[in-house]
Amino acid sequence: MSDTTLAKEKLAADFRAVMDDIDSLMTATGSQAEGEAKALRARIRERLDDARERLLDAQHEAVRRARAAATATDDYVHDNPWQAIGVAAAIGLALGVLIGRR
Repeated sequence: MSDTTLAKEKLAADFRAVMDDIDSLMTATGSQAEGEAKALRARIRERLDDARERLLDAQHEAVRRARAAATATDDYVHDNPWQAIGVAAAIGLALGVLIGRR
């Protein structure tokens, strides 16, 4: 599995855990002591903070990869301008044919 897939799965698991904690908190506020409700709130806050941090890390990684791809594409186009024009023309033609069929 890639790092991105693992990060997405971990983030989804974190959100499921937060939702479980919120459900427990809702139950606790009606039937448990104040101290237990405070402990649940603290646990929810901690998990939300962890999930937020992982989400920011995933966002920074996505931006880094997008910039690297843009740089590689720019370098390729500068090194091979005629091939890039040919590829762009072929993609434009294919899209034109697909759109024209509708």
